[in-house]
Amino acid sequence: MKIQKFEDIIAWQKAQDLAVAIYKEFEKSTDYGFKNQIQRATISISNNIAEGFDRNSDKEFIHFLYILSGSCSEVRSMLYLSVQLNFISSDKVEKLINQTNEISKIIRGLIKSIAPQLTTNN
Repeated sequence: MKIQKFEDIIAWQKAQDLAVAIYKEFEKSTDYGFKNQIQRATISISNNIAEGFDRNSDKEFIHFLYILSGSCSEVRSMLYLSVQLNFISSDKVEKLINQTNEISKIIRGLIKSIAPQLTTNN
């Protein structure tokens, strides 16, 4: 079954959930630079899925998937830092890190499923 719209992509759904969780977790943070960066990086994950999907090109979609994979790693890195800075407890951050790992795994699978089509369609 071919995906008809980006909203049907599981990684996009999970990225939206992650963004909501990050916003809620850091909403009262007074370190506005940190808060802004982690929120922007998190939003970038689902936005790049949407933008890449609607380019209607597998090659461009994969390009955007690689970009969002980097954003996912950025969020994970900032989450580790947030524990060291005592912005969040290690228990809370573990759940968020698990979410980023799950999204990354789905994205890697999506890239692997699309990439072979590029060689057969050219």
